[in-house]
Amino acid sequence: MAYAYDDQNIFAKILRGEIPNDTVLETEHTLAFADIRPQAPTHVLVIPKGAYVTYDHFAAEASDAEIVDFTRAVAKVVEMTGVGADAGPGARFISNAGEHGVQEVPHFHLHVLGGRMLGRMLDPAE
Repeated sequence: MAYAYDDQNIFAKILRGEIPNDTVLETEHTLAFADIRPQAPTHVLVIPKGAYVTYDHFAAEASDAEIVDFTRAVAKVVEMTGVGADAGPGARFISNAGEHGVQEVPHFHLHVLGGRMLGRMLDPAE
């Protein structure tokens, strides 16, 4: 499948330093920063530095080094924020993809949310 990456999306601009962010963690291949419209007391976005549109795009085309770095960065963010289920009440990890997934920014990103009861992820289908 061909993925069309828009290098003018807001996360690409953040990665280029054109838009400031509240950095939580930065590694060789990953940037994590506070969401500007938090939906929970802890709401961090974790993005790869590479040009990937969705999680499946990242999983299919990222290098092993990028995948490992991203995964370990997510673990570090969870540890840093104290929302992990091993030491706290838990968290939610969300990645939206495409129109039906209500993806707002066409750059793969993972939301790490925690710090309060988040409720059900989806309402039961009617």
